[in-house]
Amino acid sequence: MINASLKALSAALAGKQVSSVELTQQYLDRIARLNPEINAYITVDAEKSLAQARAADARIAAGNAGPLTGIPFAQKDIFCVQGWRTTCGSKMLENFIAPYDAHVISQFDAAGAVNLGKTNMDEFAMGSSNETSYFGKVQNPWDRTRVPGGSSGGSAAAVAARLAPAATGTDTGGSIRQPASLCGLSGLKPTYGVCSRYGMIAFASSLDQAGPMAKSSEDLALMMNVMAGFDQRDSTSLQRETEDYTRELGQPLKGLRIGLPKEFFADGLDGGVAQVVLEAIEQYRKLGAETVEISLPNTKLSIPVYYVLAPAEASSNLSRFDGVRYGHRAAEYTDLMDMYCKTRAEGFGAEVKRRIMVGTYVLSAGYYDAYYLKAQQLRRLIAQDFENAFKQCDVIMGPAAPGTAFKAGEKTNDPVAMYLEDLYTIAVNLAGLPGMSVPAGFSNGLPVGLQIIGNYFSEARMLNVGHEYQQVTDWHTRMPEG
Repeated sequence: MINASLKALSAALAGKQVSSVELTQQYLDRIARLNPEINAYITVDAEKSLAQARAADARIAAGNAGPLTGIPFAQKDIFCVQGWRTTCGSKMLENFIAPYDAHVISQFDAAGAVNLGKTNMDEFAMGSSNETSYFGKVQNPWDRTRVPGGSSGGSAAAVAARLAPAATGTDTGGSIRQPASLCGLSGLKPTYGVCSRYGMIAFASSLDQAGPMAKSSEDLALMMNVMAGFDQRDSTSLQRETEDYTRELGQPLKGLRIGLPKEFFADGLDGGVAQVVLEAIEQYRKLGAETVEISLPNTKLSIPVYYVLAPAEASSNLSRFDGVRYGHRAAEYTDLMDMYCKTRAEGFGAEVKRRIMVGTYVLSAGYYDAYYLKAQQLRRLIAQDFENAFKQCDVIMGPAAPGTAFKAGEKTNDPVAMYLEDLYTIAVNLAGLPGMSVPAGFSNGLPVGLQIIGNYFSEARMLNVGHEYQQVTDWHTRMPEG
């Protein structure tokens, strides 16, 4: 069952071939056996998970089941889950028990899904390798000496190692697509505002977006049917008609126009990755698609723009962690200001401190216009590049990451090299567009992801573009040895 799709698991549960309790226990057993080494999960509570599974079995028996009822999912530890420890990968929230559910979690609960546990992540979602977590680094199941990507690296490793059928992630600058690429998974960052951010601990509010991570595009579509939807508690949530994200699956791709940005195939891209991506695009030509060269001239500015805007928003969002209301508090201090300083010095890791300091600097008097305002203007130009590109094509394709999974510790002392891991993904977040990664092959034995970028609200079409490719390839079915 561990290799089954969500659709197959749903059919097995409906046909009484397996119970939700049995399925959940199978995954809990694998977690107990493999997680101590892989470190994909921060928190597992078998009693809570099995209680949800028993409730799901009762719902199935009563004939009230939905497509995901009884299926276990891993939840990134950035989502508040009532009664569960929610750490965001930080010492600051090491012992925080969430008093309410994030909107995405409540949607899974309403669907009758089972929560397997909370997955490891870069601290406050700041990182591209899952090495900044207070709870230790996550190992890539394809090669235990390498990173799984980040910040949703725990979710990616959990699904790749079959410690969960699927998982949630969040994507601020590529944190779903990059780990999906490095771990051989399918992952989708929806259009900004399609999934509510309520109860999702904020990093950069104008960029953060929840999304699904699974083995196939079809699985992503089923998860999106649950995760998407308007939430009045989130001022950035978009009020739109409910849509079925599986509705276009199976549609032929004849006539599909694929845009190939010349900037995506220039310096910085690993040769092996480039070859795999170009072979995947050739497969699309065989499926009836046509390709057109396009240009995204301001893409090169996306990393400096992002590393002005995201830290600026982070410095504001993380100011709430001061030791007064919740989270870590320093044991010894002389006065209120000393408590603030010591609490934050002890509670935050090096990367989080670095970004808070950068963000505070660019927002300070005398520098706001020179940095923050200028970055916002460049963000508009990046979005306009995509607007112009979609006049010539239906989807844009290219690499999801510049290379395959790198060795643990290889880039920890070089923040700029780490930031360049998101070279091809950040522009999508700055524009608020949907983007996804699907497995496209291997380079030197390590997975490579193909990135598919769509216009606003074109998730259903993108998911079919990924699905049709997965009907003629088997990269998404490959599993790490052991």
